[in-house]
Amino acid sequence: MTVTTPKTWFVTGASRGLGAAIVRAALDKGDRVVATARRRETLTEAFGPDSDSLLSVALDVTRADAVQAAVDAALARFGRIDVLVNNAGYGHLSMFEESTAADVQAQFDTNVFGLMSVTRAVLPVLRAQRSGRIFNVSSVGGLVGGESGTLYCTSKFAVEGFTESLAAEVRRFGIHATAVEPGFFRTDFLEPGSVRHGSQAIPDYAEAAAALKAFYDGRSHNQAGDPAKLGQALVALAETPEPPVRWAAGTDAIGMVQGKIDSLQADLDAWRDLSASTDGDFDLAPEPVNTTSWG
Repeated sequence: MTVTTPKTWFVTGASRGLGAAIVRAALDKGDRVVATARRRETLTEAFGPDSDSLLSVALDVTRADAVQAAVDAALARFGRIDVLVNNAGYGHLSMFEESTAADVQAQFDTNVFGLMSVTRAVLPVLRAQRSGRIFNVSSVGGLVGGESGTLYCTSKFAVEGFTESLAAEVRRFGIHATAVEPGFFRTDFLEPGSVRHGSQAIPDYAEAAAALKAFYDGRSHNQAGDPAKLGQALVALAETPEPPVRWAAGTDAIGMVQGKIDSLQADLDAWRDLSASTDGDFDLAPEPVNTTSWG
């Protein structure tokens, strides 16, 4: 009989929503979890007191000192980290002109820079182990932009680029990185206490902005995605020898990703000749195309 050693998970934004579902799925499997959130008491409310398999740690991912302290606490308790889930984040949904520079900074501080900060702190651990999984919770909005997504989608597009590039860098160490692309899941993501909207109303956008807000308000807690099933799916992906670099979650996400693929293919085909015409008539030996290196 094969004996499986429990994995140690490090999950940010773990007190509710997808993060909480991932924590529960990992615990149900028999793994160990370091659950983090800005306020530790929200973790205790969600999962109960710490145990042999659970450590709750207060962590604001926008504070580098807090990030390192949380990673140190995880290692002190469990000695290793096998799976990092960068889930902490929120959505700012507004027309670009109705947002401020401070809104942009705040969105990126959490969704991008905070995610990178946690990854930077955990990577030396995974590299020393020569193994590990990184799940960066992006969004289908990390591949498909749309109205009111100028801040949120841009931050998730950044997560996608970071994950794809990082995956190429760390694969040599037995570390796999995956961008998780959920569609609409039944969480508090669209609730007033989570989502943020623009603070600078502009009359020209009033009708469209109101319609978009009404759409999102009506979708809240009516989403098709089941957080518990996403948590179980990530547990399964953590056991997969060759996980994907991108993984779409939900039938709505599948449809949107397929639509993006079709759109890209159509544009590439329609403008192929003009695109090819920009090559210079240089007398240079042809070089192989390296799609993992730019510059």
